[in-house]
Amino acid sequence: MRFVIVTGLSGAGKSQAIRSLEDLGYFCVDNLPPTLMGKFAEACYQTDGKIDKIALVIDIRGGEFFDALFENLKYLSDHNYKYEILFLDANDNVLVKRYKESRRKHPLAPEGRILQGIELERKILDEVKYSATNIIDTSELTPMQLREKISQIYGEDSHLENKLIINILSFGFKYGIPVDADLVFDVRFLPNPFYIPELKEFSGNDKAIKDYVLSFKETKEFLNKLLDMLEFLIPNYVKEGKRQLIVAIGCTGGRHRSVTIANDIYERLNGNGHKVNIEHRDVSEDIKKGGVKL
Repeated sequence: MRFVIVTGLSGAGKSQAIRSLEDLGYFCVDNLPPTLMGKFAEACYQTDGKIDKIALVIDIRGGEFFDALFENLKYLSDHNYKYEILFLDANDNVLVKRYKESRRKHPLAPEGRILQGIELERKILDEVKYSATNIIDTSELTPMQLREKISQIYGEDSHLENKLIINILSFGFKYGIPVDADLVFDVRFLPNPFYIPELKEFSGNDKAIKDYVLSFKETKEFLNKLLDMLEFLIPNYVKEGKRQLIVAIGCTGGRHRSVTIANDIYERLNGNGHKVNIEHRDVSEDIKKGGVKL
């Protein structure tokens, strides 16, 4: 049985997440008081497999009941009910914007400023976030993209032990470190093609940049060491029940070195039989902002 507890910041997308899980065949309950989790789990386990996928939304709307969350999570563990925690997050600016657009009041600041409610909620949920199995930052996600992420993690194949989903993400440090990254690697120590006029306009997806970045001894050594470390970590993450691994690789602008390294690691992991996705978050940002003229 997959027993998923959905929680996170108000306005971060829990409603969309629970709808997506429902579409994947999960038996879903919204705003269940934590004190009822144990009895609910017991009832579901007694169905002899008729209910084998469950998702519960538990958040600060539960008021005083929410304080009992960890006590009841311990109850589940003590009775061998395995569970996962999905935590939905988003940055403050996005959450404020969503509340203003929906004209809803924040549950922790019904008469005050939205931002004050968000800050208080972050403090309350900090320990829950730390215990989460999966964290999804929805700041830059459309509802469709969130749905796709939910499907990747909790779809039909995701329960298989060898189906850890690895997401390789290139980024630029000047545009911020991805908040949902599990592992972050800084490749700014590598020679930068940006300062070579005939290479500046290309990206790490182009052969000219790839050949340049991969031509250095330190690049090859770094790639071998990184792959070796990932191959060590992956089975250990699986053993601990992790379903998704986000490996972020950053350079200054996220256009040259990080893209090249991300592509190479993606190809190596894919060649080793892992389920891998790749995304280049900032590959076009310098173009948008006029840093690179094509």
